[in-house]
Amino acid sequence: MTIPRNARRWINWGGNQQSLAVDVLTPGTVDEVVAHVKEASGTGRRVKVVGSGHSFTAIAVADDQRLLLDRLTDLVAVDGPLVTVQAGMPLRKLNETLARHGLAMPNLGDIDAQTVAGAISTGTHGTGITHTTLAACVEAVKIVTGSGDLLSAVKGDEIFPAVQLGIGALGILTEVTLRCVPAFTLLADERPMALTDVLAGLDEWIPSNEHVEFYWYPYTDRAQLKRNNKVTENDRPLSSFRGWLDDDFLSNTVWEGVCRLGRRVPAVVPSIQSIAARALTARTYTERSDRVFCTPRRVHFTEMEYEIPREALPEALGALPKIIDGLPFKVQFPVEVRFTGPDDVWLSHGYGRESAYVAVHQFTGAPYEPYFQAFEAVCRPLGGRPHWGKLHYRTAEDLRPVYPKFDDFVAVRDRLDPARVFTNEYLDRVLGV
Repeated sequence: MTIPRNARRWINWGGNQQSLAVDVLTPGTVDEVVAHVKEASGTGRRVKVVGSGHSFTAIAVADDQRLLLDRLTDLVAVDGPLVTVQAGMPLRKLNETLARHGLAMPNLGDIDAQTVAGAISTGTHGTGITHTTLAACVEAVKIVTGSGDLLSAVKGDEIFPAVQLGIGALGILTEVTLRCVPAFTLLADERPMALTDVLAGLDEWIPSNEHVEFYWYPYTDRAQLKRNNKVTENDRPLSSFRGWLDDDFLSNTVWEGVCRLGRRVPAVVPSIQSIAARALTARTYTERSDRVFCTPRRVHFTEMEYEIPREALPEALGALPKIIDGLPFKVQFPVEVRFTGPDDVWLSHGYGRESAYVAVHQFTGAPYEPYFQAFEAVCRPLGGRPHWGKLHYRTAEDLRPVYPKFDDFVAVRDRLDPARVFTNEYLDRVLGV
């Protein structure tokens, strides 16, 4: 397949990462993936898979060969709750496919643009203390190793906790088998509250609701609390107008205009945040699960997200107002906080502990580094683990102590990709060369 020259240039969704590949590979079969990797292995070249570009780190930057899985997006098999798909399938297509079979993912993040491979490989997660990352739903994979061998791995295999969440360092995923659940409806309850009231209620709400998260609006004492729980009937749907008004017009069209204004006239940002927080109205509705979990995101931004032990949340969140007030620029986006339970996936942010995730954002084109660096300085001594797909400044040296299975993962990397066919500067930084 001929690739136009301009397709070699790539920019991620957030606009903060770009690269110019020497070659762009678009395999249409697993055999073609294998052939590409064998050729690269034999000639000393590198191959980097790129999904939808929703990572803010340089994890997908390819300066040699960029490989796209855009033609590997099909359903392979449905066997009860086990669903096998090609790894390039976008989550949006996965959700529709599952719905047609009366199934659903048990949990999702808040966007559905990522590929299945990209979502599980970077630690994409939703919220809920009985849930973890999407990688924890993986039951089996097929992966092309650095030598071009097609390897199958299933839960229980020695290397499986590594390939479940491999940050692109172990090989190219071609098929993923997910453990799904019967399709379900969520009752969503969303309401504005004082931040102090949200924090005071968390110890009650987190165990008594399946999914809990909140947003805090900088320069204010206001937050928005979201709680989602399964119900048997979809009997309280939003009107099409209310859905369009809240999730499309206000959250995207109007919000983008507000962000552009704030970027141009920073002095108005605190007033905008106050107005936005006060303008929030409560809503309660029912809808198919993935349509509650995932919402449109057309306003582009950059993001850092840190996982910290749940008990450390007050300290981390309490440091943010002072950080924000001391910045030489204004913060235009709310701070998002989510919660998950422990898992046993080696490079999962939530490995072995209950977690709070705190995400900080800035509108695309606005300065962010002093903000993100200051927040990382708070989270790091708390044992914080940065999201693999979101901006951070950590290295292998200081990540090793916070991941008990870090060296086990590196050993699997040495086994599956000893020549580092799949590496790039980001992986060299966070895993070592």
